[in-house]
Amino acid sequence: MKSLVIAALAVTGLLLGGVAHASADKANAAGCMKCHDVEKKKMGPSFKDIAAKNKANKDYAAAATAKIVSAKGHPKSSASEADVKAVMDWVMTL
Repeated sequence: MKSLVIAALAVTGLLLGGVAHASADKANAAGCMKCHDVEKKKMGPSFKDIAAKNKANKDYAAAATAKIVSAKGHPKSSASEADVKAVMDWVMTL
């Protein structure tokens, strides 16, 4: 039983690591990394700062997605709404 739990935790860690990498790649492809960085401020705030500032707001990812897609208060992204939502969901996990 103990080894089953350890194996399940290992698989979960690998899956989550893959999601983080895929989302960082998606953020780069969407052009987010031109102005943002995961760790440090560039032209825009770091993704970690965004997540920390908005972690209490459960609706932030959806609101930010709408803001980015509509280009109201944020430069418009050429990425699809689904890609922007995936990036914002990932950012909020940081």
